[in-house]
Amino acid sequence: MSVSSGGNFYQCSSLALSGGASGLKNGWKSQFYAEDCPQNLIETRTEHLFSIMAKLSIRDLSPAGKRVLMRVDFNVPLDGDTITDDTRIQAALPSIQHLLQAGGRVILMSHLGRPKGEKKAEFSLAPVAKRLAELLSGTTVHFVEDCVGDDVEQTVNSLGDGEVLLLENVRFYAGETDNCADFAAQLGKLGDIYVNDAFGTAHRAHASTEGVTHHIDQCAMGFLIEKELKFLVDELESPKGPFIVIMGGAKVSDKILILERLMEKADGFIIGGAMANTFRLAQGHEMGKSYAETDEDKLELARGILKTAEEKGVPFHIAKDTRYTWEFKDNAKTECTSAWDEGNAAVPADAEGIDIGDQAIEEFAEIISKAGTVIWNGPMGVFEKEGFDLGTKGVGKAIADNTEALTIVGGGDSVTAANKFGFGEKMDHMSTGGGASLELLEGKDLPGIAAIDNV
Repeated sequence: MSVSSGGNFYQCSSLALSGGASGLKNGWKSQFYAEDCPQNLIETRTEHLFSIMAKLSIRDLSPAGKRVLMRVDFNVPLDGDTITDDTRIQAALPSIQHLLQAGGRVILMSHLGRPKGEKKAEFSLAPVAKRLAELLSGTTVHFVEDCVGDDVEQTVNSLGDGEVLLLENVRFYAGETDNCADFAAQLGKLGDIYVNDAFGTAHRAHASTEGVTHHIDQCAMGFLIEKELKFLVDELESPKGPFIVIMGGAKVSDKILILERLMEKADGFIIGGAMANTFRLAQGHEMGKSYAETDEDKLELARGILKTAEEKGVPFHIAKDTRYTWEFKDNAKTECTSAWDEGNAAVPADAEGIDIGDQAIEEFAEIISKAGTVIWNGPMGVFEKEGFDLGTKGVGKAIADNTEALTIVGGGDSVTAANKFGFGEKMDHMSTGGGASLELLEGKDLPGIAAIDNV
């Protein structure tokens, strides 16, 4: 690995731009305001075209001899300078190798952590460059200690075909998260072609995900984003039934849009995690010290969901019983309530619900075993602690065991749990985006994908 440095300081000017040359790309209207510095980007999406068939793919490119500026997600966990999990780097390799084999000159940009617009050594991508060089054995991998400026441009222009350059953390500049027009234009100078393969940041209108596309003529998606769209959009357009949606996690209010949208297609819902506590509280049950959304407007929201499901005839399976504890620690003593529908179930006043109960695990496993399509978003309990992980483990195993179904894990903690319990490799798709996958399932338009060229 060779290392070069570029030290030009970037400052956002007050130059007004309007979405590149035309201000309109792929139905995404962008406007920059000169009175703001960094200039803030305001977006209005005018069409929804998030099918694989609608977006330009890395497969459609001819990158030989060209500079390919590629947004990747190298936001990996670090212990000092040691990468503790290189999954995100590994995930980007197919797209990188495809471009290299085709003779492209690949310039990679990513963020790491939250440096908040300041250059901080602990957020440097230097350790990532070292690991990338190891994974791309036989390929020359350069690293430059900046991401914009004259020195960076010189390094980019000196690249040979089949070589890689990793830029320093784009979030060292406030212009990245502000989607500043001038910063995006500087990034745009570094590529003849743009590829976005960072699904985890696709829901952000940042300079490296959206703004830069107004300064490069050809903008495509990489294999990672292509796969996400295949499973989270195309495969769910007409899912094989029964289509079962499994929702967990903390808040009903965080998942309301997904619940409402998938209510039109789902053949049944499974509800666990703290979400189940809120639904049970809304039904008038005693939940002790369990985490739940207790505001009346949130409880009314839960009641509204239950009413809608009943009106539409969609089975809505809330955890039949709840596992609770008096001590929040590994292997603490736990007990399960009786079935909530028996009328006398309750979490003791001095205890808290931390998982779905044994009856719920058995019921959910039976439902999942008969499913044709399963999407799982959110753990069933506090799976990080031993003894509180039985529900998440049981549901994950049931999904993995149904080899006839299309199985999709919707990012975030669900992916972490599936990997922890050894089910990850048995799932058809494990989303790489937490917030991005949620917003896509909600039917929202993701700026980073909307900005990719239509075909």
